[in-house]
This record gives sequence, structure tokens and C-alpha cells, in this order.
Amino acid sequence: MTASILDILADVPSRFRGPGGAVAVLRDGKLAGQQCWGYADLHRRIPMTADTLLPICSITKQMLCGLLTDLERNPTPAMRARGDEPAEQLAGQLGQLLDPNLLQDTGLTMRHLCNNQSGIRDYWALTVLWGAKPEGHFSVADHGPKMLARMKSFHFQPGTEYSYANTNFFIIARCIEQITGQPLAELLVQRIFTPAGMETARLCANTAEHPPPCVGYEGDEALGFYPGVNRIEWAGDAGIVASLADMIAYEQFVDRSRDDSQSWYGTNSEQQKYNDGTPANYGFGLARQLVGGVLTVRHGGALRGYRLSRSYAPEPRVSIVVLLNQEHGDAGAVSDYILKRVMGVPEAKNEVVSPGPDWTGVYLDSDTGLAITVGQGGVGELLVKYHRKPQKMRVVEAYKAQSDGMVASLDGTTLHLHVPHDNRTLHAQRVASVKPASNFSELEGDYHCAEIDSDFHCSGSGDMLYGTFDGFLGQGPVHMMRSLGEDLWALACPRAMDSTPPGDWTIIVRRNDDGKVAGVTIGCWLARGLQFLKQ
Repeated sequence: MTASILDILADVPSRFRGPGGAVAVLRDGKLAGQQCWGYADLHRRIPMTADTLLPICSITKQMLCGLLTDLERNPTPAMRARGDEPAEQLAGQLGQLLDPNLLQDTGLTMRHLCNNQSGIRDYWALTVLWGAKPEGHFSVADHGPKMLARMKSFHFQPGTEYSYANTNFFIIARCIEQITGQPLAELLVQRIFTPAGMETARLCANTAEHPPPCVGYEGDEALGFYPGVNRIEWAGDAGIVASLADMIAYEQFVDRSRDDSQSWYGTNSEQQKYNDGTPANYGFGLARQLVGGVLTVRHGGALRGYRLSRSYAPEPRVSIVVLLNQEHGDAGAVSDYILKRVMGVPEAKNEVVSPGPDWTGVYLDSDTGLAITVGQGGVGELLVKYHRKPQKMRVVEAYKAQSDGMVASLDGTTLHLHVPHDNRTLHAQRVASVKPASNFSELEGDYHCAEIDSDFHCSGSGDMLYGTFDGFLGQGPVHMMRSLGEDLWALACPRAMDSTPPGDWTIIVRRNDDGKVAGVTIGCWLARGLQFLKQ
């Protein structure tokens, strides 16, 4: 272990404060340094160690896709006995799981699922609209089929855009289990964990039954930390638990497999494309991202009380693993901080440009049905909220700003927002601010979405409105609503079954020819364009 890396890692706990954590850095496939600090369980004073098992959540996706590729190349005896090509057998299962509308003349493929290009909406976001409570129970066996039965359309055509959807990987996992006749947990041990030397990693689908002693914490240092409650099941889109030692072994497997065309990782880590040939920054559960000019291939993970990250920089052959047992930890930021220090990336010194005076406001993109808010940030910065939370964007011209993931420009009343990662450019129109009405009673009432079988109830008093949802998962909690402009609302969703939660849902009021409220269109960045009719 080099002294410089030891010094960098020693600085991490105080710089990124929280209950506990575990990080490791590998160079050229060899462990260069690791640091474990704090506590796996604050109440019982159990320290965090390299052997503590934590849920790695969505990092599971790349291992599931690795399993898919391995089965296509090395089918089970049962698959081989059928005679058909393994990839065709697996893809053929889509017809057993999905609504025919998703397959008939749509071009949907298994690769679209692996690359988050399917256009299918995210089911964890939709659990909000199905009446789920944040600490409620979701069963793969009992609720999974009901969830899939309610997926009847896309929010974009397959292969044209990117949108993060856990549904894609839920479907892949069920296809694998059905065609092999083996449990996912068993296949992962045989084909992923054992070859990679991950001795204690395993699938633990039920988040209420994670192996002790680690506890994931909500809260913060100012208000105190308290155990996060999870009762969801997931198997494919997430579900693996692993220790830092397991993840070190996995990174060593990644490094030795990266140039091996016969290895699933060597194949799956190649850059993918959209239907039109445009390079994609996500494929097979692996995201491509520049950090200080260094290309990384990576993925994060999140569950209430946990934030995780693994990242591999192919050119310098540097791997970084970050495991945190706190809700508000930023594992990706920890990873980026370490990589920049290891690579000696200097802090960027940019010229400060003041933004023009017309940026601030709310904009509506008619294609996605999503509201975008722009506000003032720090000196020379804007805060642009398109996904879950506001993103800092550096002003480079009076009416142009950019971040690592977006480029924004303002042309009169039109906000142009280019999001390369999503293969999408939005052209959003400024929403005129209106004086709050003293009475929004015309919006109150019941609404129904036949497509996903969800009921929306709007109630309130004066200019304060609330929204609730009912569905096959029950009667959900009350959400506060706020006016963004005429016939445009935001419904706040800071907590949900999954964490990270959807954030704000955009509600667009639709009126008939008489000017009366006929319905609403509800959507968020994970699930757009759902039509509710007023009852």
C-alpha cells in the first residue's frame, strides 16, 4: 500500500462524516489500500469491518447481466436439451411475462432491457401510484406479476432514449429463472460469485432479513441517526449482499477480465449504442462517466439507510469501492474524490460568469410532461431541477450553463436542456407565474388511470392541496402539492418504497372545451405521461 493512497483514505471518514463506512482502492488489480471506520451498528457499538455484509443494491444489475451473458454462451443442460439458441430461449420468455402491447411491432429486445433503453416505466416509482407506503411490503412472487400486468405502454420507443428502470432487470431475472428452472440465488453463486472469489456474497431478496450486524441509518448528524426500515423484496434489479472483501475480489476479477472477449465482463463492458447508432453511456448494468477527464465504468446502489458505489477506470486500471450505511451519504462523491486525488487531478479553475437575469422560473417540456425549475445557485452557478434534486450548473455564457451531465441554454422563453446520458434534448416553455388562487376546489376530487389501475384523490383547503393514491398495494400516504403555474402542480415525494425516491411528480391539469377539469397527466423522471380521468 502506497503512503499517498493511505493518506487519501485516512482523510475520507472526517471529510464524509456518518455512522460508518468501508472503502478500498485497487491499482493494476492489486489492493493498494482500504479503510474501514465507524460502526455497523451504532446502538450495539459493533464496528464496521472489511467482512461486514451490506446490501450492494443496484450494483446487482451488472452481475445479473453477467449471468445473462454467461447463460447465452454456456447454457444449462436443460437449455441445451431444448436445441434452440440460448439467447432465443431467454428472449422468448418475454412473451410469457409482458403485455402483448409491449412486444407487438415494437422492436423491444432483451438488450434494450439490459441497457435501460426499453421505454418501460420504473416499477419502484409506480409503487407510489399503486398506494404503497414507504415502509410497506413488496413481494416478488405476490406483487411482481400484478406489477407486470399493469405495464401496458412505453414512455418512449425502445432503443431511442435512456431512462433508469428497475423493471427492466426484474424482467431479465424472471426470464432467467423460468428458462433455467433454477433459483437466481443459486445461479449467481455458481456463475458469478464463485468464479470471482466473492466468498460471502449472496442474494438476500428480502430487505427485512439482511444478515447482521449492519444497520442502515436515516437522519443526519444534526438531528440524529435512526435505523431505516425496509420491507421490500427485490431479486435481479438489486438484492445482493456483499462485504468489502467480496467487492475487492470482484474488482480483481474485473481487472483481469476487462480485455478477455470470452469473459462476460469483457463483453458487457463494451460501449453500447442506441438504435440510430449513437453511443450510449449505459449498458448491461454499467454506466460510463468521466471523472476529472478520466473514463470510469461504474454503478451506484441505494436503499433506505445505505449508499454504495463501485468504479473502475480502465486506462489507469484503478478500482474504487465505497460502502456507506447512511441514507444521506454520497458514495459516488467519495469515489470521485478518491480517484481525483489518486490521479492528481487539479481542482478546476473556471472563469466566473454571471447568469443573465431571465433564467429563474418554471419551464414545462410538452414531450415528457415534466416541469423543470431553474434557480440561482452560488456565484456563477444555476440550480436546475430536472431529475430528483437540483443540479449545480456552471454558467459559461450569460444564457448558457453546463454540468458534467447537462447543457442548458435559454432562448427567450424557451429552455433547451441537452441530457446526453438520456439521449434526449428538452425544449421547455416558461410557465407564467400566477397569483395563487384562494380556492382550488375545482381540482379536488377523484381521478382514475385505467392503464396502471391507479386512483388519485385530490383534496385541500383554500390554496393548500394534498394528493393521495390507491392501488393494488393499498392506500398510500398523503403528499403535499404546490402550484408551479396555471394548471401545473408539483406533488412532493421525498420518501417511497425505494430509495432514491422519485422526488417531485409533475401534475398537468387537462380541461375540456367548457374549461372544466377533465383529468390530469401525472409523471416523474422515472415514469412519465400517465393519464388520469376525473370521475
